[in-house]
Amino acid sequence: MNSPLSAKDVKRHRWWGWGLDDVTFNWRNKPGFAPLAQDVIGLDLHTMPDPVTPELSEHTVPPGRLGEDTRVALEDVVGPENLLDDDEFRVIHSFGRSLPDLFRARNGHFERLVDAVVYPGSEEEIAAVLRIVLEQDLVLIPYGGGSCISGSVTPDVAEQRPILTMNLGRMRNVLEIDDTAGLARVEAGVYGPDLEEQLNELGWTMGHFPDSFTYSTLGGWAATRSTGMQSDKYGDIEQIVRGMRVVHPEGIVRTKAVPGRDSGPSVHEMIMGSEGRLGVISECTVQVHRTPPVRQVIAYMFPDWEHGIRGMHAIARSEVHPTFARLSDGPETRFSLALVKAPESTKSKVMARVQDGLFAYLRSKGWDTTQEMCISYVCFEGTRQTVEREKAIVKKIVASNGGISLGAGPGAVYDQKKFDTPYLRDFLLNYKVFGDVCETGASWSNLNEVHSKVYDAYYEVLAKHDSQGFMFCHMSHSYHGGACLYFTFALPYTEDSTALAKYYDAKNAVQQVFVDLDSPVSHHHGVGTEHRPWMVEDIGEVGARVVRGLFADNDPGRNLNPGKVLEP
Repeated sequence: MNSPLSAKDVKRHRWWGWGLDDVTFNWRNKPGFAPLAQDVIGLDLHTMPDPVTPELSEHTVPPGRLGEDTRVALEDVVGPENLLDDDEFRVIHSFGRSLPDLFRARNGHFERLVDAVVYPGSEEEIAAVLRIVLEQDLVLIPYGGGSCISGSVTPDVAEQRPILTMNLGRMRNVLEIDDTAGLARVEAGVYGPDLEEQLNELGWTMGHFPDSFTYSTLGGWAATRSTGMQSDKYGDIEQIVRGMRVVHPEGIVRTKAVPGRDSGPSVHEMIMGSEGRLGVISECTVQVHRTPPVRQVIAYMFPDWEHGIRGMHAIARSEVHPTFARLSDGPETRFSLALVKAPESTKSKVMARVQDGLFAYLRSKGWDTTQEMCISYVCFEGTRQTVEREKAIVKKIVASNGGISLGAGPGAVYDQKKFDTPYLRDFLLNYKVFGDVCETGASWSNLNEVHSKVYDAYYEVLAKHDSQGFMFCHMSHSYHGGACLYFTFALPYTEDSTALAKYYDAKNAVQQVFVDLDSPVSHHHGVGTEHRPWMVEDIGEVGARVVRGLFADNDPGRNLNPGKVLEP
């Protein structure tokens, strides 16, 4: 059945940044932020003028290359209102939300844009568009929500054929829920908030909340092997997606939503993380859970990173099953405290005095509350009895590893603000500061080495450039054998012409440490083109040959998002 929605009903980003609403980062109500920015990156916000909103009219947008016959054929499939090729939509859909993408978009580097955006409303329309793509030798890039930070939706500047981007935003319904199995059939174009709203109305949740939740889709999560903040309980996307329907040029690929598979090499696993190179994911059957009656996030503080990691490891090995367990290192804790708003209400002023008193007490006990102290957040869900029991166990674990409990207040604030971080990156770009992330997985025995050597590599690059900069990290997504390390870094630049070279020096040094220490090139941000240079090191020469052979046999004409994941 075709969707009654049109392309204009689909949520989209600003052409130059994250989101399309009134959310922006406001530093003026955070008294600790400006001093931190001055100290670590040399940014004096008090003397800087307010930034001007970028205007697309300031740049020249090259004309599209879609021929009239192709346009007519596509319009016959999806309707004229669902084939868009105006300048703004083409620019929006030609870039993901990686740092290089946003830098190029803001500076009008439009060497190669997609030529049109097609919005199918059904699986049949997806198949019809694919037939046109192959018959007329076009390139097709599935877009998802466009939130990727690895170059997965960015067209190749050398591509001469017409390029279509496919946006499934019209296909966003929960189609069916199997109450007995806890499975939901869902159209792949649904954004995170729409999905949870539909499930919550019926008493269910999928529990998948990546940082990009507001502007990312179910199909995009599956295509890039996404991980959400609550993966400790609900699993990574490969555990959540139990079955799929994928539109392939030769028909529909269907993977069964079954508890286990023993049918040779898993087609299901091949499609997960394939970034559109094996077809277009049209529908997913996902594991869902009843909405928990109680949810609480408790904050803890450890004297330093090593004590905190020991505590997180002990929690992961305990009988407790938290929804998430996260630990910020000293620099990230410092950064988090700099984001605290100035107290205005009587209650917030009292709490600020309590915090000052606590930090003074910790300093008297030998804690370094400015550089080493590490904050942690642990989320508990379930019945009241279950939550209280697990909180008591975790409190003992934290105490036995030198930490203290801060209670539910800071945890509630963290839970409310968890999706706001991307707006800070836009804010920094306004002042010629790059802010970006790199993440990887490591075993518990290797975690501290990866953590320290990444810092060493990053600051060596800054020293080479005689540049200021800042890095911080948190541990998240715990597993029995290890966890994810999520690094954030910021560095200022002056000349636009050399900015990306400096950025890549820093990021590449971090990524190389990952691979050198036998950690994956990415834990959950996909490969695209940004992580592609390390893929052969990551999976080996023979592994790369196997994957290249899969792509080449499936797509001999290189029509389906060519160049992503591995070079030919």
